[in-house]
Amino acid sequence: MARRTWKDKRQKGSGTARFLVGLFLLVLLIAGGAGWLLLTPYGPSAETFVNLAPGSSATRIARQLEAAGVVRSQYAFDLLRVLERRTLRAGEYRFDHPSSAIEVYERIVRGDVYTRALIIPEGANIFDIAARVEQAGFDTRQNFLEAAVKQVPLVSDLDPRAKSLEGYLFPDTYRFAPNTSSAQIVAVMVHHFRTVAAQLGLKENVHKVVTIASLVERETAVDADRPLVASVFENRLKKKMPLMTDPSVIYGLELEGLWRGAIYRSDLTRDTAYNTYRHPGLPPGPVANPGIPSLRAALHPAETGYLYFVAASNNAQGHSLFASTLDEHNRNVAGYRRAMKKASAQ
Repeated sequence: MARRTWKDKRQKGSGTARFLVGLFLLVLLIAGGAGWLLLTPYGPSAETFVNLAPGSSATRIARQLEAAGVVRSQYAFDLLRVLERRTLRAGEYRFDHPSSAIEVYERIVRGDVYTRALIIPEGANIFDIAARVEQAGFDTRQNFLEAAVKQVPLVSDLDPRAKSLEGYLFPDTYRFAPNTSSAQIVAVMVHHFRTVAAQLGLKENVHKVVTIASLVERETAVDADRPLVASVFENRLKKKMPLMTDPSVIYGLELEGLWRGAIYRSDLTRDTAYNTYRHPGLPPGPVANPGIPSLRAALHPAETGYLYFVAASNNAQGHSLFASTLDEHNRNVAGYRRAMKKASAQ
């Protein structure tokens, strides 16, 4: 009787051991499978985009990723979410190579959304920027131009006279998500302008400074010439002489849809508010969006007696020619024409 009891216990003990071994092997199998699902690279080798809408649940995100072929199993992604309990960020994501589920999860937690570059050069005006926004695929040209007018309150404290955001869309290289609206784009650019203005100490006479800076920007690309060009505008304003600057004439034509790609003699007599050959003083506002060197030049123009210049962009020698008298200016113009003729003959 006692011998049978010992045997029964031994059999019971061996059964428990087998169960524990089986359980251990099952856990190892599950862990191995989970590790394989989480750590083994998987996904597209070609460019694939997944747009995670705001407010999407983690389960929906996991389904989207599996359906797009980005992760091998939505359940593996769900497992990460249960273990980590971190916030997943909405947006458009770009996948172009196999990655582990953990890498995909970390990207979405970081909000590593796909962005496109928007490159705005110094001196670009709202028409130039609108064309670049459309070319980059963010929004239509017309929507951007409308936003540049509707969002004027963004600068009303800086320039109560502003009719658009011209002058306040700071030139730089920006990166935006593909679905970024024109209103959002201009807000970022204006914020950048405000940051730069604070760094330069631009607090007073903002309208005048930015308007002059925009003219300087369009008249010369040579940094050393900018303070001298600004001095010419300041000197002419003091003497109540018309500025007679082509960039403002061109801008007036662009506003009216009359710009033909080149300036003609008849354009100089066309009566627009921006025709600084006909109207003394500054044009109604900026004609482009200046960079830091031009803003600095307008803030701190050189002290000169110059009243005239031949713009560097029109000079074969690559720099502006300055003059204090009309006779001297006429000689500079004649010299410029000879140099241009010589350059074209070579």
